Amino acid sequence: MSCVQKWVKQLKNERRGTPPPSGKALSPEQQEIQQLKAKVKQLELEKDILKKASALLMSDSFKSAK
Repeated sequence: MSCVQKWVKQLKNERRGTPPPSGKALSPEQQEIQQLKAKVKQLELEKDILKKASALLMSDSFKSAK
């Protein structure tokens, strides 16, 4: 299978909603989905860090209040 045939196959799959197995997406929609997934992952990580920091600060404030 030639390189062009692989690109055509990947593009057809992306248009059907199948994400590419690896590498960059060809269609703008799949590129946007990849960017949004990366953003969601980053935001979830930040949320977890803030949650842990908040719990740590609360435990410290309870200890010092006693």
